[in-house]
Amino acid sequence: MTVVAFIGLGVMGAPMAHNLVKAGFDVIGYNRSPARADALVARGGRRADSVAEAVRDADVIVTMLPDSPDVEAVVLGEGGVLEAARHDALLIDASTVHPETGRAVAAAAQARGIRALDAPVSGGEAGAVEGALSIMVGGDEKVYESALPVLRAMGSTIVHVGPAGAGQTVKAANQLIVAGTIELVSEALVFLDARGVDLGAAVRVLAGGLAGNAVLQRKAPAMLARDFAPGFRVDLHHKDLGIVLAAAREAGVSLPLGTHVAGLIASLRAQGGGSLDHSALLLQVESLSGRRNELNALGAPPA
Repeated sequence: MTVVAFIGLGVMGAPMAHNLVKAGFDVIGYNRSPARADALVARGGRRADSVAEAVRDADVIVTMLPDSPDVEAVVLGEGGVLEAARHDALLIDASTVHPETGRAVAAAAQARGIRALDAPVSGGEAGAVEGALSIMVGGDEKVYESALPVLRAMGSTIVHVGPAGAGQTVKAANQLIVAGTIELVSEALVFLDARGVDLGAAVRVLAGGLAGNAVLQRKAPAMLARDFAPGFRVDLHHKDLGIVLAAAREAGVSLPLGTHVAGLIASLRAQGGGSLDHSALLLQVESLSGRRNELNALGAPPA
């Protein structure tokens, strides 16, 4: 049985690890908050008390961490993945980080005889639970092919997009499109509401035409119900757009609309909305339009 170490059992990582157990892999989980491993153990996985313990005997290592510094510490740091993993282990980083971090991890892994892929995911918590994530993979194509059994246990759309760092670049583009689309859906809903239109009916017909998109289908019902429980937090999308803007600047690319949406997300976060789902951009549009003032009740800004 293939042994998979899974590092990072958060909102996305936990269901991804559960699906690996369901697919028949021997999964050893590690999380900085140990209690998060309880659910994995209950589903048939195992628990490790350190990164080194988790990866020592693993054939495959999957990391699902919040940001570039976390990946650098866990993978490259003392007692980390590369220091403890065995020769020829396969490292799959499913985190969303800067493309340069993906390249740096791949180079450091190669120097230690470890195969590495950057494989960020899209689809939110629902996609992780359903095993229906979209996974964009950067790295050597032969290594990608060897990773497919593991990736197929977590996702339904799995595409090799280029060399090391390419997966992270595609994920950055994904986050740019999602943020812009959520903003436009929010603006459309506020506009329709102001004109007295039946919002449910409007969403149904829009979803069936050229304006139809996954954001409209998946996010609009909760937006209409004013349910902003986080599937993907504003805090995380704020971080991701920082990656997008930095990578675009390095490439000499102008992102006028993306820069504006990044500012709106930063503003929403500064007003206390960081823990809400990113569809809470609707609240920002309502506030700017003078139609509702729910932003005033969100609480103190994040530390």
